[in-house]
Amino acid sequence: MVRSQISLIALAFASLAAGAVQAAPTDAAPAAAAPADPAAPADAAGDADEGTIIVTGAKTTRSATAISQAEIQKILPGVSPLKAIQTLPGVLYITADPWGYNEQNAQIFIHGFAANQLGYTMDGLPLGDQSYGNYNGLSPQRAVISENVARVVVAAGAGDLATASNSNLGGTVETFSSDPLAQMGLQAAQTVGSYSASRSFLRVDSGNFGPGGANSLYLSGVRQRARAWDFNGKQGGWQANAKFVHDDSAGKLTLYFDYNDFTQPNEDATVFFRPLPGGTASPAQLYTPYTKPFFYPDFNTYRTSYLNPLGNSPSAQGGNYRNYYSDAQRTDYLGYARYDAHLSSNVTWSTTGYYHHNDGAGVVAGPLGQSITTAQAYLDPNYGTLPSNCRFGANGNGVRPSACTGLTDAQAAASGAALVAATGGSGLITRTTEYRISRYGVISAMKLDLGAHQIEFGGWYEHNSTTQWRRWYAVDVNNPGDSTPYIRPRDVQNPLFTQYQGDATIKQLQLHIQDSWRVTPKLLIQGGFKTSAQWADGRFPVQPKLGSLSGLTGGLPQGTINTKRWFLPAIGATYDVTGSEQLYFNIQKNLRQYQAYLAGGGGPWFTGSQAAFDAFKSEGKPETSWTYEGGLRSNRSFGNGVNLQAQINYYHVVFNNRLLAISTNPGGIAGGSITGGTSILVNVGDVHTDGVDAAFTLKLGRAVSLYNATSYNLSKYQSDYTSAASGIGAATGTCIGGKLVVGGVVPTCGKQLPGTPKWMNKTVATLNVGPFEAQAIGVFVGRRYATFSNDTSVPSYFLTSLRIAAQIPSDWLHLRKAELALNVTNLTDKKGWSSLSIGSATNNYSAYPIAPRQWFLTLSIGL
Repeated sequence: MVRSQISLIALAFASLAAGAVQAAPTDAAPAAAAPADPAAPADAAGDADEGTIIVTGAKTTRSATAISQAEIQKILPGVSPLKAIQTLPGVLYITADPWGYNEQNAQIFIHGFAANQLGYTMDGLPLGDQSYGNYNGLSPQRAVISENVARVVVAAGAGDLATASNSNLGGTVETFSSDPLAQMGLQAAQTVGSYSASRSFLRVDSGNFGPGGANSLYLSGVRQRARAWDFNGKQGGWQANAKFVHDDSAGKLTLYFDYNDFTQPNEDATVFFRPLPGGTASPAQLYTPYTKPFFYPDFNTYRTSYLNPLGNSPSAQGGNYRNYYSDAQRTDYLGYARYDAHLSSNVTWSTTGYYHHNDGAGVVAGPLGQSITTAQAYLDPNYGTLPSNCRFGANGNGVRPSACTGLTDAQAAASGAALVAATGGSGLITRTTEYRISRYGVISAMKLDLGAHQIEFGGWYEHNSTTQWRRWYAVDVNNPGDSTPYIRPRDVQNPLFTQYQGDATIKQLQLHIQDSWRVTPKLLIQGGFKTSAQWADGRFPVQPKLGSLSGLTGGLPQGTINTKRWFLPAIGATYDVTGSEQLYFNIQKNLRQYQAYLAGGGGPWFTGSQAAFDAFKSEGKPETSWTYEGGLRSNRSFGNGVNLQAQINYYHVVFNNRLLAISTNPGGIAGGSITGGTSILVNVGDVHTDGVDAAFTLKLGRAVSLYNATSYNLSKYQSDYTSAASGIGAATGTCIGGKLVVGGVVPTCGKQLPGTPKWMNKTVATLNVGPFEAQAIGVFVGRRYATFSNDTSVPSYFLTSLRIAAQIPSDWLHLRKAELALNVTNLTDKKGWSSLSIGSATNNYSAYPIAPRQWFLTLSIGL
């Protein structure tokens, strides 16, 4: 309640102060925001002045905010672009590591929309929907080195029509790489810190060269290593960027290349169980440790003291057992060529061709007993003739089920021992999900300057071939060195079996046309529409055995779903009330195409039966949204270096055909069942959202600046729903209330979307005194519900961080620039729960702990 009152006060202050621009940062300003100009070319967007507090963006009819390169690196040198936007209004981004790199537990919400309902680009290239185990892109930090990011732009309500994304229901996050510098130079930085963290960055700029100085380029590389804070796993890898620009009177040619290779040992979430009213919970269900550290590299202790001889974990720990390790390994190659042709003084034609290749693996090595329901189906020669009630249950390898009369205890134990021998004799087994992405595309747009009208039309096409394999590997008791977080199992051994393989071919086509009409010197109207078409064909060359995958009644479904929407309109306007204040509004419809991910997730290709897929193909509807937003911006100077910049933004969203993918066997590396299961895909009907964002930056000369952003979001389901074992469910149109499932009806009507808080508040205070700078950041995140029925929640938290930096006099080291900075994250060492893994209507969820206080010292130099 106190936090809510503070937020209300900040909101009222921002409104009375002439209402808001989500402030963009500068040397003396906080990590805040700047309205982005969607009509600006990507390279221009990347050249923001580090000294600019706010770019007013007078052409913007949307609520768009940006954070610059300098402010990104102040948060933490090397921080991911998505982690950098955590201080912007309406944005919730959380991970279990301070860099924001770990993708397994990353979570982002913007105005109630989750990560895979947003759009992401880098220099205009599509980055996919950011799902873990991505099938159509890569994360921004894998696409560009953090220190080479010029700025990140967030359109919190709806992205520009030209955005190359098929998932941007609720807005976009656009990352822009910096251009080469005009002067030859070298930049280097070395960070050291908690848990043996080390990050080394180097960039060499050529400066302008060639005839007329039209050419420039840079080469850049980074090496990072950091130990996980609660177990002995090291996150890190190598990344390289190269960018070449040729700019003359005829046009601008840009060539860009990114290579990224990294390994991320993952955290495990804690599983929580809340009994129904009047119900009880077992001691194992109530066992909820704050952390679940892995045993790696203590192989012998894990298999002899933690596991029993049959590879079962301690029954008292239930779903919160400990794995030996898990990790994500990714290798990406990304490149593009863009040419901006100046066809005449009022016609520009920009065309980009790009290619992206990824291969990766998600690896979990853990107890054989927890995976026995899958392993037995493949490795027990008697499996086909065993009565179903004699097959081993989860964490029950070698244990005769009580209902089984066809086996003796001795026979069951002997069968379990044979399975231990078949998987390497260690009592462990390794599960992988192995990925391949090969996609290429073209983005093209022509812009016409017709005086009062600025017309743009163009399109985006992508061809994506993607494959996912679910494989299982032995863990050899005599060769544990082949089972580490830093080795891909397939590089050192053949799999015991491939459970399934999914291949998908996905073609995207998006066209757009829009007009910016300057009606009067004060009034600008923008209008246009886009199309969105997807042709997706999913096949399973390798099908799982019956009994090895929960919820599967036949083979995994195969087939084609083509989705085409030819008219998705947008209209908006800005009106300059005064020279300092501007009103704006925007109305826009967006569509999210079906996910063609064939290793789980929320798409129709993992619904458990061909009949369910066919029903969804004929009856299903893709998610769509209507976004209505409007607000007031202000930028005022009061003299003597006192400036106030602010914005207040109201939005209403009608989200139609909200899809929930409910696993038939929830869990995975987030906690619970590692064997996973097919999904029941439920159209739960509509979600309505109302919210307000408000922010201000108050600057007192160059010495002091204060930034505050307050957000309120109310996102509610408009119907209850039912789900069925056939793999497809539906909204009921009822509103039974309460929190208990009644007759199969889940009471979601009127409930808040889980995972997204109603209240957030962000504050950044900066003090500059001569060569010294101090910056403090505070982020409040309100209570979040953790189930669809809202029967359980996690409490609010308030995290603080601190940066203290000093400029080293250049004549001391004969350098252009030298700075020493200390960053401390989670300054008060707050405990609590960060990312939530939500998949149940009632009773249970999983949560990741907040990373503890950590420090990082960085020396940056420029020659």
